Amino acid sequence: MVFEVGPVPFNPDGWGPRKCPRPPSSTSRSARTAPPFLTTILRTRSAVGGPGGVAGAGRREAAIFKSSVDIQPEWMMLDQIPFSTFSKLSYSVPDPPEDLLLCGAVEFYDRSFDRINPKNERRLERFRSRNFFKVTTTDDPIIRRLANEDRATVFATDAILSALMCAPRSVYSWDMVIQRVGNKLFFDKRDGSQLDLLSVNETSPEPLPEAKEDINSAYSLSVEAAYINQNFSQQVLLRGGDRVTFEEPNPFAAEGEEAAPVAYRYRRWKLDEDMFLVARCEAHAVSDVKGQRSFITLNALNEFDPKFSGVDWRQKLETQKGAVLATELKNNANKLAKWTAQALLAGADLMKLGFVSRLHPRDHFNHAILSVAGYKPREFAAQINLNTANMWGIVKSIVDLCMKLGEGKYVLVKDPVKPQVRIYEVPADAFENDYAEEPLPEDEQVQPPAEDDEASAAAAAAAAADEQAVPSPDAADAAVAAAVDGGEMESSKDAAAAAL
Repeated sequence: MVFEVGPVPFNPDGWGPRKCPRPPSSTSRSARTAPPFLTTILRTRSAVGGPGGVAGAGRREAAIFKSSVDIQPEWMMLDQIPFSTFSKLSYSVPDPPEDLLLCGAVEFYDRSFDRINPKNERRLERFRSRNFFKVTTTDDPIIRRLANEDRATVFATDAILSALMCAPRSVYSWDMVIQRVGNKLFFDKRDGSQLDLLSVNETSPEPLPEAKEDINSAYSLSVEAAYINQNFSQQVLLRGGDRVTFEEPNPFAAEGEEAAPVAYRYRRWKLDEDMFLVARCEAHAVSDVKGQRSFITLNALNEFDPKFSGVDWRQKLETQKGAVLATELKNNANKLAKWTAQALLAGADLMKLGFVSRLHPRDHFNHAILSVAGYKPREFAAQINLNTANMWGIVKSIVDLCMKLGEGKYVLVKDPVKPQVRIYEVPADAFENDYAEEPLPEDEQVQPPAEDDEASAAAAAAAAADEQAVPSPDAADAAVAAAVDGGEMESSKDAAAAAL
């Protein structure tokens, strides 16, 4: 099984082969080309981030990254919007939205994972036979059908909407393609988009190593995090048991192909009297609680080296889970906000967060599940100061702006340095196969790592050579930990808000 995500083809067994078949939304760039948004061009003490609440951004000795997409000379910049404008927006949509269609199938969540702790951790398994799909809006046959039936004016996916809704928390550059066709608007992601990868420590005050070949570089960690999330989402299911099937099968799987169980919910929101938005949203599992069937989203946070966070999960998760979560809210504010927004969009009753750690900090192949925690999306959103009215205010403002533009193709780009987004008008053939960027030179590409056994042996040897103690949290993190550890999630609201 092979799933090509972004510019990196990889499967549940780790890294994929040099050549692999392309899924519906695969990249047209070289298979192992690092995305430009993770190519460091300068080190400086200037602040990265700004209004919108990126924790520690003002004191981060940061690397400045290239734009996620190369701005071409023929592109015309139409507008730029500072994040300070986004923070003032508010718009309410009718809740709950209308469910137009349910596709796919899901399995039941295995509740035994709720009892896992660092003392009885479980090795993260690899799933070689299940295929994962990250299909953009206009490649989705269901969305095409709904557009032809004139069921809405605006079309998107939960991943694209969540990136827009949580834009003020982002540090790294990102982009999305917006197409105006007649009176309809389509929000798309490019082939090879970084929206398919998961950032790690994006909002941390401490910079990550810059060398791409470093296992703790931003690029390497994003690939590792995507790999962990895929496998975690399958391991916590009751495999071989009952499946819940829906009106139509998985719209992206070929006949006879084993797809990872996902419920695709096509939901419609009313943005205005004559404007509706349809989005494809995902739920990853179901659970029966008191006779009520609940949708669940599954995501995993990953620990790569306690030296970077100052909190060792194996020591703190069982007794001070609040301190661990508060640290993650500080270092991964954007990622957690996007997961929460996706759970809200999908109408999930519960979001499960896994805490997955490397077996050893120098071994990025083998991992263990240390704990799984469950939160109600609305309550968790309140804890992290994610305002749903502000989320929809951002979406509505961008939609209104784009509806004033003529027919054509546009790109919304988050500035790699400044806290703002820009809108460019681009040629109609932009990002087609003959428009692709040139791949990086071979010596600049991230090379496929060695096999697991060799890597584990190397990691063990390195561990014996330079075992070092993990530093304790600094004074600020200690204060957050003390505030959070007094109770469960409900009592951590102030500490989490302060961290953000």
